[in-house]
Amino acid sequence: MFINENFLALQNNYLFTEIEKRVNEYKKNNPDKHVIKLGVGDVSQPIPQIIADEMKKAADEMTNIKTFHGYGPETGYDFLKQTILENEYKNISLSEIFISDGIASDIGNILDLFSEKNTVAITDPVYPEYLDTNIMNGRQIIFLPCVAENNFVPPIPDEKVDLIYICNPNNPTGTTINKNDLQKWVDYAVENNSVILYDGAYEKFISSENIPHSIYEIPNAKKCAIEFRSFSKSAGFTGLRCSYTIVPNELVEQTKNISLNKFWNRRQCTKTNGVSYIIQRAAQAVYSPEGKKNCAANIKYYMDNAKIIYDGLKKSGYETYGGIDAPYIWFKIPENFSCWDWFDYWLKNLGIVGTPGIGFGKNGQKYFRLSAFGDRNETLQAIDRILYKN
Repeated sequence: MFINENFLALQNNYLFTEIEKRVNEYKKNNPDKHVIKLGVGDVSQPIPQIIADEMKKAADEMTNIKTFHGYGPETGYDFLKQTILENEYKNISLSEIFISDGIASDIGNILDLFSEKNTVAITDPVYPEYLDTNIMNGRQIIFLPCVAENNFVPPIPDEKVDLIYICNPNNPTGTTINKNDLQKWVDYAVENNSVILYDGAYEKFISSENIPHSIYEIPNAKKCAIEFRSFSKSAGFTGLRCSYTIVPNELVEQTKNISLNKFWNRRQCTKTNGVSYIIQRAAQAVYSPEGKKNCAANIKYYMDNAKIIYDGLKKSGYETYGGIDAPYIWFKIPENFSCWDWFDYWLKNLGIVGTPGIGFGKNGQKYFRLSAFGDRNETLQAIDRILYKN
């Protein structure tokens, strides 16, 4: 028996596991202290009633032999794909949409399509999923520094890379890439026969005009990009699990003229069982008039939280980013603190949990991430504590 020794190159603990460990230890030793969690990006507002109603209706269908559903299509039901087309895209076909149980799954699984010989470009700081899945596969990784000096926009590398991860709006920095900068990446990818893995999980939080909601707004992007979207943050599906991935028919490996869409379809049909009928009916309800209205209200709730956090940090004198087109706020910590020291200091002195920037890469060393997905009252309490203690 031989193990995959690439796992030895991973950090001992996953970032959020380490956070939970430290928080639990503190709470055990200080049971009377109220801890406010602004670290993990889990939603706090419940799903809209219309979504719950559609799940109940779908569950009832499963009790009737005439409407019972057994195995569903591995790539998703057409009723959900068609609804996505009508509401999200103008230039995509049903065969290019693949329904799955979450972006995190697809971000890792999509690597099955690509040789381990490929070189991967990853931003630094970065969502840990991108980095860890490639370490597990033993790929060569090139880091693209995203720092205040370049407005956190990943620079085009001098050398050729094969796979490129872009998260827009970005997690963890909460910053964005505009259409002009994204066009440069598309041009680079087309010229170099590279593939952009485009994470659009926070697309529904965009309010600025020049920020693309989809990479396919950029000319030639269908020739070089795979897009990932999720219902988790925009519709509160973190406990339901449903997302979708777009693999355009135009996206081919040029030297052998191989369709990545066909490869991904083959992979999914072999290795997944699909998303349940009940959950897909719930996702379809997101696009109902009531679903759209209620989801928009929840997004506004979180972005109002983001403004509260952003304004509070700025008032306290912190160098602050994000929070305008994304539910994350990224701020610089005092020079005399390391990230984990700052984490412990805030936990013990303010009772606030954030996410150390170092967990997202070396360029996050002097930064901290706060999430706007918390409860409003707790968010206000957290800012009061910051202002009072500052």
